[in-house]
Order: sequence, then structure tokens, then C-alpha cells
Amino acid sequence: MKRDPLYVFVLSSFFLLLLSAPAWAVPYNTAVLQALDKVTARVTKIEAPIGRVVHFGTLEIIARACDKKPPEDTPESAAFLDIWEERPGEPTASVFRGWMFASSPALSAMEHPVYDVWVLDCINTASSAPSSSDGGGSQ
Repeated sequence: MKRDPLYVFVLSSFFLLLLSAPAWAVPYNTAVLQALDKVTARVTKIEAPIGRVVHFGTLEIIARACDKKPPEDTPESAAFLDIWEERPGEPTASVFRGWMFASSPALSAMEHPVYDVWVLDCINTASSAPSSSDGGGSQ
């Protein structure tokens, strides 16, 4: 039985794709973030448990997901963040919603005149209880 060359090409390409496909990112329960207050030049490392609100200055940050590639792949940590600004007497305003990537912070950066926030890593913590760094950045 003679095979069509296009059929053979498509089938072999599919198998090559399966063999060379990178491993999927693994979900973690805590996003490790770094935040900068541009006014005071204070840099704070924040551990943000998935689904929990953490504060930095007037910002409220919720990490919705944090994924990291396995060690055998190209290193990459990414977190899906919701960030709001809460000022007294004003309604809460969304300042960022989306994925941030540790290897390319400028790819999807939060635009804010006073604060910068970026992803460092994804980790698994033993418990989901708030750590001392959750409120450490509050002003």
C-alpha cells in the first residue's frame, strides 16, 4: 500500500512535535513577588499565597495562579495577578490584571507612578497561613 507523501510528512511532524514538546508548567501555591516604592526606594519581597490578598503601600495584590517550568526546561515562572489601588475616600481602582513573567518583567509590566511589582518565583509553602512578609510592605 503506497502512502501519500503529505500524509507521511504530517504524521512524522506530529510525532516529532510530541517528542520535542516541553513539559507543562507545574502549578504552585505561592507567588514570590518583589515590590518597589519609587518614592522611598524601598524594595520588599512578598510571598503571596494563591487567592489571598497581600498589601504593599496602597496596593492590594491577589495572585490567582503561579506556574513554573520543570528544571529540565528553560527556566520560567509566571503568575496571574490582580492588583488594585485603595486610597481613602476614593473607589478602589484596578491597576493591573494579567500574567507577569519572571524572565521578562517588561513584557507585561504594571504601569504605576509610585509602585513597581514583578514576579521572582513560584514556591510551595507548607501551609496557606499568612507569612510575616504578607503585611510587611504595608504603610
